[in-house]
Amino acid sequence: MELSPIELKAHYTNLLHLHVKWCSKQVTEYEPLLSHGSERLIIRLIADDGTSSIGIVNRHLEENRAFISFGRHFKESGLNVPQIHIVSASEDSYILDDLGDETLLKRVLDGDEFNSEKIELYKKVIDELPKFQLTGNAGLDYSFCYQYKEFGSENIDYDLDYFKQRFLKNFHKGEIDTELLDKDLAYIKDKILEFPREYFLYRDFQSRNIMIKNELPFFIDFQSGRKGALLYDIASLLYDAKADIPQQTREELLEYYLEAVKQYVNIDIGKMKQYFWYFAMIRILQAMGAYGFLGIVKGKKRFLESIPYALKNINFILSNRTEPGELPYLKQIFSELLNGNITEHDKA
Repeated sequence: MELSPIELKAHYTNLLHLHVKWCSKQVTEYEPLLSHGSERLIIRLIADDGTSSIGIVNRHLEENRAFISFGRHFKESGLNVPQIHIVSASEDSYILDDLGDETLLKRVLDGDEFNSEKIELYKKVIDELPKFQLTGNAGLDYSFCYQYKEFGSENIDYDLDYFKQRFLKNFHKGEIDTELLDKDLAYIKDKILEFPREYFLYRDFQSRNIMIKNELPFFIDFQSGRKGALLYDIASLLYDAKADIPQQTREELLEYYLEAVKQYVNIDIGKMKQYFWYFAMIRILQAMGAYGFLGIVKGKKRFLESIPYALKNINFILSNRTEPGELPYLKQIFSELLNGNITEHDKA
């Protein structure tokens, strides 16, 4: 959210009043926090007794309503989400628990080795995912979904077009045969639509949205959730670009997830493992579109740093986890991109 100093001061003043209304404590310090790809203003509020909370200001009221409704439901369902303490009458600001500064991504990037401690932390996260997808799904009010109600045909088409418009047009140097490309993308879409879409799909289940507090994972940024298939969120987690999980570890953690979700619902593990790669691909394609949009259009250059990881990941899947005759044009395009047929933008 691009704000002038006057606007920032006004929002801070409003949060101060909201804080006093909530707990009768005066705020003596505040610290603006990085919002990454979001347009929200996020501020840590520190009260006169040393306690802290997080204040959010967001002009997008539908997004706020989704987060607040989902968050309260998940909290009542016993899931590890922040407590929402108070919401302004205008619904453009609210205060919630401060979960600290340590994200799963920060923990993963601490040190070069993806060691056993990091793997165990991922397993703790994965243990919680089926609770969102199934326990949290029960009784959730999906009328608050502000983008799509489900990850179905329309949403998939949007994500694939997002990839074409925001990534390929910005980064691929050569001519694109749209007919051949659309044929391959439609094939991925058809595979995904073979799975039931009756579960909660978190949508952005990735390491930056998972906080670590007292060695337990807590979860934020679930407001874009919708109905969907089980495999999308685990693909988001395991193919989170910057986390750069070793491939063998990804596949071990996928096995761990399938066994975890099997405790809640009857699944065909063989089919899930076979089709997982289509979900991984569409998640990577969507993320690439986001990197192009945020990095080029919005000028947030740090998102361009994720592109080499995403290229490596999707090329691995296309080369090693699809049949020889599958997705021939997509394989060609990504081989070209990986081998230098890519427009260089400022990655500083």
